[in-house]
Amino acid sequence: MTLLIKNGYILDPSTGMEGRADLFIKDGIVKEIKPDINTAAEQVIDAAGQYVMPGFIDLHVHLREPGYEYKETIATGAMAAARGGYTTICPMPNTNPAIDSKQLVESILIKAEKEAVVHVLPIGAVTKGQAGTELSDIKGMAAAGAVAVSEDGKSVMNTALYRKGMLEAKEAGIPVFAHCEDKDLAGNGVLNEGAKSRELGMPGISNAVEDIIAARDILLAKNTGVRLHLCHCSTKDSVTFIKMAKESGLPITGEVCPHHFTMADDEIERDDANYKMNPPLRSSEDMKALKEGLKQNIMDIIATDHAPHSTDEKAKSIREAPFGIVGLETAFALTMTELVNKGYLTPMQMVEKMSFNPAKVLGIDKGSLAVGKTADIVIADPDEKYRIDAKEFVSKGKNTPFHGKEVTGRIKVTIVAGRIVFRDS
Repeated sequence: MTLLIKNGYILDPSTGMEGRADLFIKDGIVKEIKPDINTAAEQVIDAAGQYVMPGFIDLHVHLREPGYEYKETIATGAMAAARGGYTTICPMPNTNPAIDSKQLVESILIKAEKEAVVHVLPIGAVTKGQAGTELSDIKGMAAAGAVAVSEDGKSVMNTALYRKGMLEAKEAGIPVFAHCEDKDLAGNGVLNEGAKSRELGMPGISNAVEDIIAARDILLAKNTGVRLHLCHCSTKDSVTFIKMAKESGLPITGEVCPHHFTMADDEIERDDANYKMNPPLRSSEDMKALKEGLKQNIMDIIATDHAPHSTDEKAKSIREAPFGIVGLETAFALTMTELVNKGYLTPMQMVEKMSFNPAKVLGIDKGSLAVGKTADIVIADPDEKYRIDAKEFVSKGKNTPFHGKEVTGRIKVTIVAGRIVFRDS
């Protein structure tokens, strides 16, 4: 199988290449990149005026399978990923049962191999059943193919147990992905603690809920030497803590989700659970700090925290509905609209944070268009304007606060191992 991409604007942080060139793929491998390639190919894509980038890698998705297939499946989540330009996704373990054993990791990989159109690299749970009382078989899960461990959806509140888990993860050679939330301090909070939560009469979630555990986890990482990745950072102090950790030479990385750099809590218009996620939409001051953190390369990753729910679940009040919104099909457009077009990121920085840096966090040989690499590629029109329409999502989840938002930037083609898995019609 041969594929030739003509006239595209190459953005490849791994080589530093930026500019117009052609790219030739054979048998799933990048074979040649140069200004003009005239080799015959079975398929030709004219990418004039479009970005050609290494496929995006999402470190933080919820595919809901096993146990909650009515919300999403591995197959539908992978299709949503392809539509969003993602060629590799990492599902979190808070399924039913939780992904907490070698056998369950293997089952996800087997099912993904059969049903997913993109690469699926599972993340294992830190504790059995995510109950926070007994460690999972971290080494066994890593050997089976888990690329990290996380208690996502909650924090391991037992510090001694968490420290032991970090040591095992370090020995297994995988990072720990931290959901930073002091569950006792969070209580029954549903929105950011502030004027909007008071206006709507909703219990609040203070910044301290995140900040206390972020500081603890960084200190534990310093103590154990494990590679620590802080998920869905939402507060200005999380940015400060990561900056301090990096300045101290610690192997700490942090991610920001598009909803947290796009919208602040004062934009919540009504009691609509599509605005409910965890951590919550924060203040304008926090949002600005996140954008600056991305601009200054303090924050390394843009990840979606794609969290699909049924329409009935999200039709409830914010007080009763589950946390989470979908993100795979809107992340690129929101990043272009809010960060690139507003001068916070260059196009190359965007690709670093959506592809190259995530590959480095996982330690995988992806996030590159270099000759000899697997042809995981996304082609996007950076200038196309449109309104987000949740009805068009291929994810089972339609839960987004961005329905109707005008954005710039549309994914045109997604290629996984040299095979076109999505093409915008």
